[in-house]
Amino acid sequence: MCSHSHKTLSRFITPLSTQHLQLAYNIIQNLLNSTHFKPHSAIPCIAPQVTYYVLSDPSLPPRSCLSFFHFLTTQNPQKPDLKAHLILLYRLFSAQKFALMKTLLNSLVTEHPVPRFVDECESQFVSESESESNFVEKLCDMLLRVCADNRMFREAIGVFDYAIAKGLVIEGRSCIVLLLALKRCNEVEFCVRFFHRMVESGRVDVGVQSLTVVVDVLCRRGEIERAKKLMREMAERGIVRSTVFTYNTLLNACVVRRDRRGVDEILGLMEREGILPCLTTYTILIEWYASSGRIGEAEKVFEEMSERNMKMDVYVYTSMISWNCRAGNVKRALALFDEMIWKGIGPNSHTFGAMISGMCKAGQMEAAEILLEEMQIKGVDLNVVIFNTMMDGYCKRGMMDEAFRLQVIMERKGLEADVVTYSTLASGLCKLHRYEEAKRTLNLMVEKGVAPNVVTYTTFIEIYCKEGNLAEAERILRDMDKEGIVPNIVTYNTLIDANCKKEKLKQAHVLKSEMIGKGIVPDVFTYTSLIHGECIVDRVDEALKLFSEMLVKGIRGSVKTYTAIIYGLSKEGREDEAFKFYDEMMRMGLTPDDRVYAALVGSLHKLSSHVAVKQNEYGERKIDSPDASGRLLTHDDFCS
Repeated sequence: MCSHSHKTLSRFITPLSTQHLQLAYNIIQNLLNSTHFKPHSAIPCIAPQVTYYVLSDPSLPPRSCLSFFHFLTTQNPQKPDLKAHLILLYRLFSAQKFALMKTLLNSLVTEHPVPRFVDECESQFVSESESESNFVEKLCDMLLRVCADNRMFREAIGVFDYAIAKGLVIEGRSCIVLLLALKRCNEVEFCVRFFHRMVESGRVDVGVQSLTVVVDVLCRRGEIERAKKLMREMAERGIVRSTVFTYNTLLNACVVRRDRRGVDEILGLMEREGILPCLTTYTILIEWYASSGRIGEAEKVFEEMSERNMKMDVYVYTSMISWNCRAGNVKRALALFDEMIWKGIGPNSHTFGAMISGMCKAGQMEAAEILLEEMQIKGVDLNVVIFNTMMDGYCKRGMMDEAFRLQVIMERKGLEADVVTYSTLASGLCKLHRYEEAKRTLNLMVEKGVAPNVVTYTTFIEIYCKEGNLAEAERILRDMDKEGIVPNIVTYNTLIDANCKKEKLKQAHVLKSEMIGKGIVPDVFTYTSLIHGECIVDRVDEALKLFSEMLVKGIRGSVKTYTAIIYGLSKEGREDEAFKFYDEMMRMGLTPDDRVYAALVGSLHKLSSHVAVKQNEYGERKIDSPDASGRLLTHDDFCS
């Protein structure tokens, strides 16, 4: 121990009685002769003066002091006071044991008020020596971080203010720790105020990282203009200029808010300031353009990266591959996949997942299988999502044996089937009218302790609807409410469609009102089911009202919607109106199919004497007219 340190510690030692001095001597000898303090017999309560004496002894190494301190905190009735903490902290500082200092401070701030500790520190270390000044400065800097880690934000600010008032230097990195802690706790105003405190103090090196943290905090709350104003202010005052990373934060905030004008404005600002885009910038822009359906713009950004000879990473390629797969451009996705491998960029599980998903959607299951094998060869971890994607691809093509085979392989690899796995398999079975097997699959899932979700319940509803058991289907809908699972648009559409097929229009409309009451907006499938339902019970004018309502809400009709209207009008012999809808359909670029022509041809023929006559649920007579081939058109012709 240096002479300065010894001189500092000697101030803590006060004259001891013979008894206390002997006790201190015994403790020091015990510590010197062993790694841990092990009292030979029961000892009396150790007085604070004895503690100070032992901890200040220059012959004791820091680890022995720590051992003694641990004994005091766990077994001695007289717990170490603030002065004892300060002595040990100074010993650790002198030995440059900074990690141990932080650990000790962590326990201290949870047991003692921070302001009292700061006051004690000020009262004990009043010397002008460089060693003591450095210790107090380091202690304050470290205490700021510890308070931040423990979410003691007001105490942290208090330590900061004390240090600045005493002319001490607080590291910029320590201030960033506090800013990040405030960000994690969403303390926006607190974060902004502290940043300004840093700036006005004139004693903190305010770097661009600190500014970027505050900009990010403001952007997360949607205050993009305020963030830009702060950036301008810091640049104009010559304190800190924003870099590409700060602008990326702004850019990402505009992308999250789908603010196209804001994105263009930030890009223009970067260009005027001479800020060159980096890899992160380009990645954000690719995601932005692709997610907005502007794949061409994303490709231009990608090409610009190549022209600048920018080193691309797996994330850029994965993003481009993923969006091309979603857009159905599997050929381009494959070319990108081959290109990245040629460049020595190893695809990760997300890259393979995107490729496999694209192949499955395109119906290229053999290619998807090859990719799955390649994953295993390259040692890329397989996950449940990949297997679920493959199983979904098989199920959509009715290849249930392959789907179940894949489930077995997945479970052999130690991956547990989840709710998506079972729901996917059940849905595939349902499409093949294997309803009992579908129910068994979902029941097995519940037996295995896998919690059902909205997709599971919707699949159950679909099964019972297909079986014609609407009462059981609606019971499941009510069970969802009891379980706290909110039905979605698919759930309601399934039930509305089934009721329309059974010509239960009143209940279908009740379900529509119920879904609107829950904040679920009807879509084109909802309206198409109801429109055709009204048409098959000979309430075409009601169907036309629904069609108008749909258009007012900004919902564009599909081929099936127009087919249903044309069918309804044709059935009533209103061929002029039917042909008007046909013309409108053509103007919208919708391609008619055989059902449209069958309905239109049927409208040109008079009703024959052998048509079916029934009564609908409203007590009205309805006529089922055949198509040109003599076959009665059904609801499945329009909403299957």
